[in-house]
Amino acid sequence: MKLKANITELNLREEYSILIEELNERGRRKWAGFQAQRLGHGGKTIIHRATGLDYKTINKGINDIEKGHNLQSERIRQPGGGRKSLSKKYPNLEKDLENLVEPTTRGDPQSPLRWTCKSTSNLCQALCEKGYQISQRSVGNLLQKLGYSLQSNRKTQEGGNHRGHRRCAYGERDAQFLFINNKTKEFQKANQPVISVDTKKKELVGNYKNAGKEYHKKGQAPEVNVYDFPNQEKGKVAPYGVYDLSKNKGWVSVGISSDTAEFAVNSIRTWWQEMGQETYSQATALYINADGGGSNGSRNRLWKRELQRFANEINKEIHVSHFPPGTSKWNKIEHRMFCFISQNWRGKPLIDRATVVSLIGNTKTKKGLEIKAKLDENIYQTGIKISEEEMKQLNLHKDIFHGEWNYTIKPN
Repeated sequence: MKLKANITELNLREEYSILIEELNERGRRKWAGFQAQRLGHGGKTIIHRATGLDYKTINKGINDIEKGHNLQSERIRQPGGGRKSLSKKYPNLEKDLENLVEPTTRGDPQSPLRWTCKSTSNLCQALCEKGYQISQRSVGNLLQKLGYSLQSNRKTQEGGNHRGHRRCAYGERDAQFLFINNKTKEFQKANQPVISVDTKKKELVGNYKNAGKEYHKKGQAPEVNVYDFPNQEKGKVAPYGVYDLSKNKGWVSVGISSDTAEFAVNSIRTWWQEMGQETYSQATALYINADGGGSNGSRNRLWKRELQRFANEINKEIHVSHFPPGTSKWNKIEHRMFCFISQNWRGKPLIDRATVVSLIGNTKTKKGLEIKAKLDENIYQTGIKISEEEMKQLNLHKDIFHGEWNYTIKPN
């Protein structure tokens, strides 16, 4: 009898291995229930050993057959059946996971692509320490659902050594990201403005090819210049952006001159006059997130002098934090505003300055992004030197933590 049972079990295992790819969950349990009934006494044990199916599943199959349960053809379980999702089992799971990731998150939280330097194994361990019963694989699935993507180390190493800067260690870089994140939350909680600023790459103005594609009738694509030689009359434009992290609104000054610190601060000044002043009428301070180099660089003396003048004009403290060398791509304005501007004008030749301003100003997203743009026709002088004496006159206070990256300029 034992030999016969072994042969039966072997045959059932072979049969199940063939059917498993063809049957859905409902079909598998009904097949198991039918075979268990056919075998009679001890049938459930044989099916369990042959297929690995749980006794509960086999019993459900038998119950479906005996009671004649008929589900809708497209359903596998009764409504509400099956294991509850982790999000339903733990209502605060997603929030706690995001709180673990957020301090070191780079990029756009509204975008399908978000970056994190924490591995799923570390996040899983941290959640388990909070009392959750969750696997590393489930953490990965939740991150994907929330719009995160784990990136390789090669991606975060871009930049290397920067001329004029000492090497930035990973610990210093991540600590600076955490500092910016915490200070941003403090300002937002107090309803104080937090802005991310940067210059978009200069654009040729004229009938030149612009990256991207648009729908046109076959053979009727717009014709543009073969060569990208700058037009002496139209030249280039330098869009300088200001993005309000709390309101999801932006400002772009389209400069026709050099990208200098004067131009950068004047763009911030124009944003304040056109948008910020009305939105933050009770503000006592302004927090600026900027790249470490360029017209708003951490070592740019003219940038600091112009910010002092601006602080005196509006009679408010200006707090500044710079991203570490080689990490400018993590500046929020890149992923929350500039990328959508590029998408909006893809495939469209920037034939004149008015076109540039219109395309920027008409950029919108499903998340409610609004941008205002204006042409800045001022001519900014290059090569302005700021002396040590002028620097001493600035009411500049360096933060205890990386004062070269974090400082406050108070009105004189």
